[in-house]
Amino acid sequence: MLFGKKKSKVPEYPYDPERERPVIRASICNGEQLAGFKDRKTGEFHEVMFLADGNDLKLFMEAFGLEHVDKEY
Repeated sequence: MLFGKKKSKVPEYPYDPERERPVIRASICNGEQLAGFKDRKTGEFHEVMFLADGNDLKLFMEAFGLEHVDKEY
């Protein structure tokens, strides 16, 4: 559908603050950044979206009601 409803750039994800914490994974080689959530017990990272610029980070934080996101390299 070409002229349909515009989809949100942030995919739906069942974020549970009790079980997960928000994290940005940044590559030191090429600077790519991925936003997602890391399981507090297992350390498993669940990628939610690619961050192309500061606006994407803002969208990610607004979509999940976040005030702070840790960055990991």
